[in-house]
Amino acid sequence: MRVALTLVGMVVLGTGIAEAQERPSVLFIGNSFTFGSGSSVRFYRANTVTDLNDEGIGGVPALFKSFADQSGLAYDVALETRGGSGYEFHLAEKRDVIGARPWDTVVMHGQSTLDLEVPGDPTKFLATSQEMVEFLHGLNPAMEIYLTATWSRADETYPSDGAWFGKPIEAMARDVRAAYDQAASDAPGVKSVSPVGEAWTRAMKTGVADANPYDGIDAGKLNLWTFDNYHASTAGYYLEALVVFGNVTGLDPRSLGEGECSGFELGLSRPQVMSLQQVAYDQLAADHITTRAPADRTSPTRAARCASH
Repeated sequence: MRVALTLVGMVVLGTGIAEAQERPSVLFIGNSFTFGSGSSVRFYRANTVTDLNDEGIGGVPALFKSFADQSGLAYDVALETRGGSGYEFHLAEKRDVIGARPWDTVVMHGQSTLDLEVPGDPTKFLATSQEMVEFLHGLNPAMEIYLTATWSRADETYPSDGAWFGKPIEAMARDVRAAYDQAASDAPGVKSVSPVGEAWTRAMKTGVADANPYDGIDAGKLNLWTFDNYHASTAGYYLEALVVFGNVTGLDPRSLGEGECSGFELGLSRPQVMSLQQVAYDQLAADHITTRAPADRTSPTRAARCASH
């Protein structure tokens, strides 16, 4: 009897591993802007993704996984993150972890100011981007690589010691995007840049989000930053995940619907969910990234808990 149960267990385990290997794999490489520092997103649904560093992180990858599941897409999602890091850290310290599998898709970004020592200087970022892309394509030449261009930091814009002090809030995101576009141009293996920073700017320009947390948050507007005015709030990470989801899958973020379950679980209202989905769609469209609604699916209008996976 014990032998029979053991054999059954081995079959079930083997089937689970085989199914995971059959699903398209997506690896997120990044830092606190991926793992969700400063928000409830950080440890959200960590059981649905694989944290290669065994830190119990859910973060933006778990949101992406949730959106995909709700859209009928079966992805095997993993993450490799370290706070404050650029590509140079992952290349120096995590090649063996990243290189353990020939991923189908990689979503990645560098340090938020491009260079921690010289904010705004893209030199190191461009060099390490090229090196990272070459390393990844050595694992799988067919791998699709997406770069995530990150947002303007309020703490680098409004205080007098900020690297972007005196410039409009959209300036940092614009500078970061320019560097990511250059990185994509220099490395033909990059499929696309996800315009997350510009989606944040669009949210501010269209009245969905407040542009300056230092003078208070206007009624009816979201604060995309968390308490440090540097990292994202839950709403900020939610918007990041929507943009990445739309770019990687080709699906319209609005197709998730006002009843999207992760927004509900994280405490966003249905109007907030709809507004952020619209911003993500509009920014993807502005970048000529075509999205479509998934076939044979009706978006939920009533918010409810996410299904267990």
